[in-house]
Amino acid sequence: MTTLPGVYESHWMETAQAPPRAPLSEDIEVDVAVVGAGIAGLSTAWELSRTGRSVAVLEAGRVAAGVSGYTTAKVCALHTLIYDRLRRTRGPEGARLYARSQSEAVEHVANVADEVGIDCELERAPAFTYCEDPAGTDGLRAEAEAAAEAGLNASYVTETGLPFAVAGAVRLENQAQFHPRKYLLALAEDLQGRGGLIYERTRVTHLKEGEPCRIRTAAGMTVTARSVVSATHYPLFDRAMLFTRLSPHRELVVAGAIEAHHDPGGLYITEEQNKRSVRTAPYGEGRRLLIVTGESFTPGTGDTAERFARLAAWAQDRFSGVEITRRWAAQDNDPTDTVPLVGRMHPGGDHAYVATGFGGWGMSGGVMAGRLLAALIEGEAPPWAGLYDPRRLMSALREAPGFLKHQAAVGKHFVGDRLRTPTPVSAADIAPGTGAVVRVAGERCAVYRDEAGTAHAVTARCTHLGCIVAFNNAELTWECPCHGSRFTLDGDVVQGPANRPLDKRDVEDSREGPGLTAEEPG
Repeated sequence: MTTLPGVYESHWMETAQAPPRAPLSEDIEVDVAVVGAGIAGLSTAWELSRTGRSVAVLEAGRVAAGVSGYTTAKVCALHTLIYDRLRRTRGPEGARLYARSQSEAVEHVANVADEVGIDCELERAPAFTYCEDPAGTDGLRAEAEAAAEAGLNASYVTETGLPFAVAGAVRLENQAQFHPRKYLLALAEDLQGRGGLIYERTRVTHLKEGEPCRIRTAAGMTVTARSVVSATHYPLFDRAMLFTRLSPHRELVVAGAIEAHHDPGGLYITEEQNKRSVRTAPYGEGRRLLIVTGESFTPGTGDTAERFARLAAWAQDRFSGVEITRRWAAQDNDPTDTVPLVGRMHPGGDHAYVATGFGGWGMSGGVMAGRLLAALIEGEAPPWAGLYDPRRLMSALREAPGFLKHQAAVGKHFVGDRLRTPTPVSAADIAPGTGAVVRVAGERCAVYRDEAGTAHAVTARCTHLGCIVAFNNAELTWECPCHGSRFTLDGDVVQGPANRPLDKRDVEDSREGPGLTAEEPG
């Protein structure tokens, strides 16, 4: 069994605690209901509260404890190799609008932190997209040229602060990094001080659009609102079938202390080696916390424990002396045409809005989304509103390749996982601390055996669209490889688009149990 590095604990979650907020327990009426209390949802609600709108935020879990509590927390406008692609698919003006909207989001974080008085460890530093393989330098030169053409202070360089040589890099000056939980928890408090309402442990299940809109919670409460914003990372209400244009990916994070004089002094990322992202954070006198992200993969596929081990080995090889003490993971959705989907949810609706598809850049993207959605609800349209509009038509040039690749992957799992020949083994053969999908009387069940030997079983069909879940052996969750829904071992929803739990099942532990076989993970 692979030894996992450090303890599973997000640095951001550990170092910024918050008391729980009560769930919604009565029907309410507000101007705007925002579903989701991550950076996109809280930013939207906060911006609207400044205009005098009454706002309620409904969060299924805890505030800033989803993706925003497990991010790498870079706030920058350099998003790997996006500008060269944008100028080819959206033209130079599209690239300029993207650069402007993302750059303004970076500055907005700094301005809000100053205005509200938020001590969120905000630091300025250059951002780099680099490569070690000389074959990648042509792409980086093109990206540097495209980014500069889009109005960014970007340049091509061959030297960085990393403790190893690079073949080339794009450098963008004056970007930022921060503590996302400290920023968002303070933003939530300021929102409440302005009269905003925030409810935790309040899962929204239904939306009825109209004038006004009505949303219903799992506990049966109703919220009446003139406008509704879905900022749940993956669209909770998907009447425009945006899930067909979103490809989920999960990335792992490892972290450990280094001496301050070993700080590479920047925000770094490369697409090589299945992605490697590097930054540091304050970590006591004379030290910094090295945070390394990578090993991008589709949820529900492969061996997550081995991926953690590879990422930790890379960090220890490249940064001498670092001891990995923490690990965590985050999930995001890649839009098939590169650009996030932020705006009115679908062509037929004027009062329902969505923010999704940030492609791993949710900090600047979430702040941008908050400003954009607040403006749209106020009847204004920033210059880049059309760039991000979810109702935009699919383009064969910019979206068809990604769309077809995503649909092929979904089809492979939806059909292939049902046709896969199982390995004969009884549920009794599932070792303590492990899980597998098994057949019980013709039905696939997801079975986990805890360290005490007790089997926990749930249906293996994802409650979103029915794909077969798989076991994540490092985070001990069931994950859907089609659209990224995640569930606890007992079937509760951890991450959407699913909003209903997996039903519990009873399994026969005996080797003589009829029709009992297990399937290979991933």
